[in-house]
Amino acid sequence: MAVLAEHLDKVIEKTERLIELCGALQEENDLMKLENQSLKVALSASKEKNKEFEEKLRVLKLAKSFSETNEKTLDIKQKINEFVREIDKCIVLLKK
Repeated sequence: MAVLAEHLDKVIEKTERLIELCGALQEENDLMKLENQSLKVALSASKEKNKEFEEKLRVLKLAKSFSETNEKTLDIKQKINEFVREIDKCIVLLKK
């Protein structure tokens, strides 16, 4: 009977240890769930910020392409004006 009582005591001790471990693991699990949730929120915010930056980049690229086009157009207009002046000079010289 004493052996049976010893075994029962050991089973009770191990059960108590398992209950304590289960409680500790439950706390750790709860903390990990909170951390997971905060990381999801941070990821969502980062994705939103990334979308904003991509939109800004798209707008900047578009604006740059327009400014380059305007500069090229200005250069072309200046060249045409120079050619017209040269042609006018040639016409004046031919009339003399």
